[in-house]
Amino acid sequence: MKDTLHAGTTFTRRLTVDRDRTISFMGEEGRVYATPMLVRDVEHACRDLILEHADPGEDSVGMEVALRHLAPTLPGMEVEITVTVREVDRRKIAFDVSVKDELEPISAGSHTRFVVETAKTIERLKAKAEKRKARAASSA
Repeated sequence: MKDTLHAGTTFTRRLTVDRDRTISFMGEEGRVYATPMLVRDVEHACRDLILEHADPGEDSVGMEVALRHLAPTLPGMEVEITVTVREVDRRKIAFDVSVKDELEPISAGSHTRFVVETAKTIERLKAKAEKRKARAASSA
């Protein structure tokens, strides 16, 4: 991780709430920005900010999300996600998050990500898969 990422660094992403970002369980007239999609969009904004400061072979994974979804956003509305680095603790990056649509604030909270070396993470995942496979074989 480069030393260019520090508290106060801000990134803003603008997007339009398309159909894939909306809930469907209340019918067509009840479609609004879905909370899981809001969380995903916040995570992607934070990750993209980190990647601007990451070394080759580094990426990040989410480790904590605390967001309040305060108001509905209609399909077709523009949303502005602003993420601000609150703290950099070695590889742990904490963000303050605010999200607004064209009319009002719609979300606020925090998100924390951990910077990882992609190759090492893949090796750990392979080891876990092997452990799972061995466990399944021993209980069969």
